[in-house]
Amino acid sequence: MGALNIATWNINSIRMRHPHVATWAAEAKPDVICLQEIKCLPDQFPHAAFEAMGYPHIHIVGQKGMHGVAIASKLPIEELDAHAVCPKEEARFQRVKIDGIEIQNFYIPAGGDEPDPETNPRFKHKLDFLDTLRAYAADRASEGSDIVLVGDLNIAPREHDVWSHKQLLKVVSHTPVETEALDAVRDAGAFVDVARALIDEPEKIFTWWSYRNRDWRKSNRGRRLDHIWVSPSLEGAALAGGRNAFKVWDDTRDWEKPSDHAPVTLAIKA
Repeated sequence: MGALNIATWNINSIRMRHPHVATWAAEAKPDVICLQEIKCLPDQFPHAAFEAMGYPHIHIVGQKGMHGVAIASKLPIEELDAHAVCPKEEARFQRVKIDGIEIQNFYIPAGGDEPDPETNPRFKHKLDFLDTLRAYAADRASEGSDIVLVGDLNIAPREHDVWSHKQLLKVVSHTPVETEALDAVRDAGAFVDVARALIDEPEKIFTWWSYRNRDWRKSNRGRRLDHIWVSPSLEGAALAGGRNAFKVWDDTRDWEKPSDHAPVTLAIKA
């Protein structure tokens, strides 16, 4: 395994925003870009644009007009079987191997507005997804594989992963039932949450800001919904670069018609 700079970004329509990816990638220079919410089928993905950026290797799990995940890489991609972790079989998960590392890319359901699985089917779907993912992570943990898990997990798990812990306790993405379910996934797979391994609380980390906030930077009502986790075998390499190896590229949120998520990168040492 060599050094690997990996990125995750909920792009919220790749056909609309691939120029943003090109502008950002020219500066950030990641080796691997994991995208969520691409909102297209594989044959609709802008392959030529990514090849022009220097990412000729692309793996896509797409769906018409919604969901969808994709991985673009400078390095060759080995496709791995995707396990059925989404109860509705939506395009929300892929896994590949790049330079000896298994990369799992997730787009976990947002869950709607009401945090009640009895009255809100979308929230129930989210909890069911997390429960299935917990079982899958537990099954894989004994293998000792080198795994990087990334994506829009649509949960801000810690007190300082949201702008106001108290005000968001009953808001979907930060309710106790969700944060506990995500913790259970992480613990089942013995994953290391890289952001919080490198940046201690009470320092806040945000990767998403609502479109509803006109001046998002002034109000700064963000949440940490986008994550990079690593398996125990990669902990040393993931943390070796210190906090400067992990970055939230929040300037992209200032661009014209941006995604509401910012890209996140991690430089993994060789």
